[in-house]
Amino acid sequence: MSDFAMPALMGHGPAPTLGILPDWLNPDVFLRDPALAPWIVLIVCGIVFAETGLLVGFFLPGDSLLFTAGLLVATGALDVSLPLFALFIFLAAFLGDQTGYLIGNKAGPTIFKRPDSRFFKQSYVERAHGFFERFGGRAVVLARFVPIVRTFVPVIAGVAKMPYRTFIVFNLLGALLWGVGVTMLGFWLGQYAWVGENIDLIFLAIVFVSVVPMIIEGTKALLHGRRNNAKSAARTDATEV
Repeated sequence: MSDFAMPALMGHGPAPTLGILPDWLNPDVFLRDPALAPWIVLIVCGIVFAETGLLVGFFLPGDSLLFTAGLLVATGALDVSLPLFALFIFLAAFLGDQTGYLIGNKAGPTIFKRPDSRFFKQSYVERAHGFFERFGGRAVVLARFVPIVRTFVPVIAGVAKMPYRTFIVFNLLGALLWGVGVTMLGFWLGQYAWVGENIDLIFLAIVFVSVVPMIIEGTKALLHGRRNNAKSAARTDATEV
């Protein structure tokens, strides 16, 4: 059986040190688990697909998962064929967004009427809708790099009846830049010893960079809302005068 089909977890690379996430969500922990070795490729692709294609996958660690997987391949902790691994990740990311689009296309506006629950909030859909309205078709690519938003933007694109061929083009580009790009970035940086020795700090940096776009968009929305409120108040005062 090929090295890709039966990847082995070697004893190389830095020991996991980060405790921000529970072990079952911490890529630097479960990717090293020998019990998961025969299934690690399927697990990674399954997580990528769920986060981008299923409404319940928004909490999964996509960015850190891909980066850590690439890093562990570079250090030898994951014994898999990098080109094949990247190809399967690309396919999982592409099919995930395609599934999200079809869900939105079939479910339509009912997505916006779904009640809040422990794992689902209408605010997530509204945030993704605002992101889509702001960036248009480019949102399909850009959303890949924004946690939570990347789960819902494909659905919003389906609800908005974005032309299917146009969506496919943006989806292919997004799957390549995010799925393959982040994995290859982890592989490239993983060849430097200081990265392996400071994986906890690298992980924190990934989380920070992932959250920054959300903070920027939230700040812009807040300022925009305040400006609109100020204009409305000014118009009201002028009318009263």
